[in-house]
Amino acid sequence: MELAKRIIVALDVDTKEEALSLVKQIDGAEIFKVGLKLFTAEGPSLLAKIHSLRKKTFLDLKLHDIPNTVAEAVKAAVRHNVHMITLHASGGREMMARATEAALKEAQKKDVKKPLLLAVTILTSLKDEQMKEIGMEPHTSNQVLRLAGLAKREGVDGIICSPQEIEIIKKEFGVDFLVVAPGIRPSWAAAHDQKRIMTPSLAIQKGADYLVIGRPIIKSASPQNAFLRIMQELNSSVGSDCKNST
Repeated sequence: MELAKRIIVALDVDTKEEALSLVKQIDGAEIFKVGLKLFTAEGPSLLAKIHSLRKKTFLDLKLHDIPNTVAEAVKAAVRHNVHMITLHASGGREMMARATEAALKEAQKKDVKKPLLLAVTILTSLKDEQMKEIGMEPHTSNQVLRLAGLAKREGVDGIICSPQEIEIIKKEFGVDFLVVAPGIRPSWAAAHDQKRIMTPSLAIQKGADYLVIGRPIIKSASPQNAFLRIMQELNSSVGSDCKNST
C-alpha cells in the first residue's frame, strides 16, 4: 500500500465548508475521518459530498449501544458507502458479532464493498491511573490485548489503538489484523491532549496499517504543505519497502 494511502486525515472542524475546503486542499490524501462532532453538525450529506470529490470516508462514531441498535447503525453506514467505521470493543462480543454480520449482509444486499469495521480498545487520552478510576484494569496493554482478542474472534477487521500497542497487537494477532493508530504527531508538532503518541515513521516501522493525523495537518497555515512534509518524513525514514507492506 502506498504510504500516502495509509494516512487518514482527521477532519476535526465545525462545518462542512471547512471540511470540504480541507479535502480539496490536501490533494495526496485518500481517506478523511469524519468524527462525532462534525457528523452531528452536518449529517450524512457531508459523506456524500466527500465521496463526490473521489475520496473515502472513515466514519468515526465509536458506536457503543445494545447489539440491535449498533447493527442498524452499521447498516446505515453501509448505505452511505463509508470505507471505515468504528465501534467500541467494550460493547461486548454480541454487539461486535451483530455489527459484523450486519455490515456483510447489507453490503451484499446493496452490492457495495463492505466497510472495514474497527474496534476501539482504549482511548488514547486515557492513562493507567484514569483507567483505574473508571474501574478498568490499570494496565493499558493488557486491556488492549483482551479487547482486541474479543474483536478478532467476532470478525472485526482490526482495531484502533495507541501507537504503543502496535507491536504487541501484530505479534499476538498477525499482520492481517488491521491496526489504525491515532495519537500520531510528527516531531515538529505539539502533543495537545493525546497522551500516548508517536511519530508517523516510527508507527509505520512498528507495523501500523493506517495513521490518523489531524491537527498537525488541518491547523497548519498550509494543510497541503504539512501533508507533504509528513510524506517526506515517511519516505526518507521508512524507505520504499514500506510501500509494499500491508
